[in-house]
Amino acid sequence: QVQVVESGGGLVQAGGSLTLSCAASGRTLRISAMGWYRQAPGKQREPVAVSTGGGRTNYADSVKGRFTISRDSAKNTVDLQMNSLKPEDTAVYYCNVVAGIRDMSYWGKGTLVTVSA
Repeated sequence: QVQVVESGGGLVQAGGSLTLSCAASGRTLRISAMGWYRQAPGKQREPVAVSTGGGRTNYADSVKGRFTISRDSAKNTVDLQMNSLKPEDTAVYYCNVVAGIRDMSYWGKGTLVTVSA
């Protein structure tokens, strides 16, 4: 099992910045990906930024140029630096960890980010 814990959400004005942090613990010997997803009210959960093997990262088009994902494989942590925040970025942000020989997906409980206009 892998435990995933997020932190860093909160309320910020449009144009502001926020950093989310995520730490994985437990059976973390074989983590193949760590990333951030979000779910806005009434919408489906969607990927925001994901770090896979070899330092590859993928971003949603809506956050390119504004968000930066940083992964520390030695510490099993992943941060999401969010700049130039917009009201439409308001959502619960979830950290996801893919680990194990069967690439099991583990989720944190989520952290709320609210961007006011």
